[in-house]
Amino acid sequence: MPKENKQRGRRGEGKRKREPNANEEPVGKRLDVGGISFVGDTTDSFVPPPFTEEADGRPFYGLLAEEEQEYFRRADELLELNDFPSDEDRSLFLANVFKEAEGKELKIANSQSCSRLMERLILLSTAEQKKTLFQKFSGQFLHLIQHRFASHCCETLFIHSAPIVTQELTEDEPAPSGEVYVSMENSFLYTLNELEGQIGFLLNDRFASHALRVLLVVLSGKPLSKSSTKTLLQSRKKENITTPGFKSSAEELSLEARAVPSSFQDAVNKFISDTSAILDETSIPVLSCHQTANPALQLLLELELTRPTKAKDLAPEASGSILKKLLPDNIETEGSASAAFVSGLIYESIGSRLLETLVTYAPGKLFKQIYRSTFKDRIGALARNEIATYVVIKVLERVSREDLEDAATSIIPQIPSLVERNRTTILKTLLERTSARRAEKSTAAITTAIAEAYGGDPATLLLKMTNTTKTAPEAESAEKAEPRQDLTALHGSLLAQSMLAIPGLPATLIQDSLLRLDLPTLLNLACTTTTSHILQAALIPTDPSSPSNPGSANNAPFRRKLVNIFLADPTSIITLATSKSGSHALDAFWDGTQGLMMLKERICSILAGSMTELRDDWVGRVVLRNWMVELFVRRKVDWIAKVKEGEGGKTVAVAAKEEEGEATDTKKPFPAKTGKGPAKKAGDGKSAIQLAREKFAAGKSKGEMKVVRGKGTGANAGMIKSR
Repeated sequence: MPKENKQRGRRGEGKRKREPNANEEPVGKRLDVGGISFVGDTTDSFVPPPFTEEADGRPFYGLLAEEEQEYFRRADELLELNDFPSDEDRSLFLANVFKEAEGKELKIANSQSCSRLMERLILLSTAEQKKTLFQKFSGQFLHLIQHRFASHCCETLFIHSAPIVTQELTEDEPAPSGEVYVSMENSFLYTLNELEGQIGFLLNDRFASHALRVLLVVLSGKPLSKSSTKTLLQSRKKENITTPGFKSSAEELSLEARAVPSSFQDAVNKFISDTSAILDETSIPVLSCHQTANPALQLLLELELTRPTKAKDLAPEASGSILKKLLPDNIETEGSASAAFVSGLIYESIGSRLLETLVTYAPGKLFKQIYRSTFKDRIGALARNEIATYVVIKVLERVSREDLEDAATSIIPQIPSLVERNRTTILKTLLERTSARRAEKSTAAITTAIAEAYGGDPATLLLKMTNTTKTAPEAESAEKAEPRQDLTALHGSLLAQSMLAIPGLPATLIQDSLLRLDLPTLLNLACTTTTSHILQAALIPTDPSSPSNPGSANNAPFRRKLVNIFLADPTSIITLATSKSGSHALDAFWDGTQGLMMLKERICSILAGSMTELRDDWVGRVVLRNWMVELFVRRKVDWIAKVKEGEGGKTVAVAAKEEEGEATDTKKPFPAKTGKGPAKKAGDGKSAIQLAREKFAAGKSKGEMKVVRGKGTGANAGMIKSR
């Protein structure tokens, strides 16, 4: 059978490329309409072919006209500036924008250029207007939360409608009227009905997953603005839409846990049950390590482990448990599925976050099983790993004192390598936990190991800890860009602040290192944003008698020495007063000189001598106001009274300088002297001069005063009164 004539090699390939239509792809029998992309005009004014649905099956709501886009874009700019003559003008403008947007809500929410306006309108809208938006979006929430721009509008609507649910729980229902009253609770429940049965693909949807998390937080009553909650709700790239000078009720209540109706808790249980139903041996590893689904799974697991006990036992929807799907058998059994699952997540960059949630909120009995089987024998090796160390931190926050001491013994040999690789977060946690558990021996051993890891020299300890090489602060300029934050300096600064807060050897080590530094180096630390917090923490007064700070020594001698280093050169005070970061350290001197009135007066005198220079600098003006320099110059007695009042009414006394051999007079309040005999009983609490005046007035009224003639000269000539 004859073979097909083929040309091989480079010559044949080059000939085929020279033939016409050589680069065209073979065309199928049917034209794929969904694959067509229109290039050239991508604005909202572009009108595509008249399809009623988009290529992925989502409904098409139409596009705004060009003049409508321009109007809404201009309205968004005006609301962002919030430069209205009065609140009435802003309210009138808002009413006109709402009127113009009526019937176009879905178009605006799906528009790239106008969706920000919809978010801003939600921020500024009333409760009734938010309910109206719920009605406009009703039936379309499943599609809206999957849209790139509309999903942000839904998130904003959910967050700022949550406080209204709490308010309606405490308020009486409005009087019946002709219109149908729909509570905000029912608005949320209607939205949940639209999403029922769709949890499986919404968990890992790029946009819907964020909206789903927001909805879960609203239903659970968790605070909306805590940092731990924010990381679950939004990505780092999330654009925060705000209006300057406007604070809504949602922002006021966002930091607190909210009261929610029982129907919301039932809805959360339904979410947990539906999610548990879709989890199997295949999907669990995938969702646990999925970049989008993992945060939603974290939140659902946290809600399951923290929900009320009655809800766990009595809710009919609570038959499914995410925890039982993740850990189906005894984790302490070698080779079990639960042990394999936990071991597989420890070193996974995304999956380890789910393990952190499990370790944080697991019941005590289960946590002990996880600790004994997975962490106890190899916690030192896990602490070295850059991913597993964060799970170890969560474990250290829950273990008992005995287990904590064993863990410290295993981690201490790893401290030099941890310091070398700048992984000091686990050292900070270990110090804080051993101090909280009263494990003084472990705290001292960890502190000694940290000092040796940084060279053992107190004079260079802080410099190495914060990666500081400069010995003098740089001159600041308005045009200079903000320097990029050094993570080594940041973590070292946090470690130093943590050690200053722990009484005993950790605080003494950092204090000694600060006193060994010269003035230019201290100025550089104070004028650097990251390291300025170390000085601020060091100047916080400690009270040994306070129950909240047991075991701490009075740090007044240290504070006096540190402030005197700066006062050795008065220009250093002015340098701090004109620096953005240094001004915060100088403000800390106010509390740092508590009980040291002479030092406080010296600092205020230096500031008063440079008032003209400081008034020309906006940072300097803040310092002048905080230190009340104007009052110090004009009425020093009133300034002293305010200082005493701010220090709790205590008598301010300069601490004695035993080390330097200088004796200072300490002013102490003396008790009021009272009279003798009957007058003593009646005069309790009165000063001697008050008692003398009362005695004189009483004697005068009884006529006990004698008039004696005497000779006098000048002004003394005449009547002389005597007793």
